[in-house]
Amino acid sequence: MADKTSANAYWAANIKVITISMIIWFVCSFGLGILLRPALSGIHVGGADLGFWFAQNGSIFVFLILIFVYAKIMNGIDRAHGVEE
Repeated sequence: MADKTSANAYWAANIKVITISMIIWFVCSFGLGILLRPALSGIHVGGADLGFWFAQNGSIFVFLILIFVYAKIMNGIDRAHGVEE
């Protein structure tokens, strides 16, 4: 029974990390790139307004950063639950 509880705790932690990552990516891509684009139009980054930058580049950069953060966090969770490689 303890093994099943440990497995459930591991997957709960994994799902929590994935959910938070998806929320961050959604806010950066859809929220800042589409919904808040008019509000961000006065701020310029590299010759384009910030809303356009998030729609074209920012969401990709955030996605790449989230990949590395996810890997680092999951390595810690793996070690904590004894399933590291």
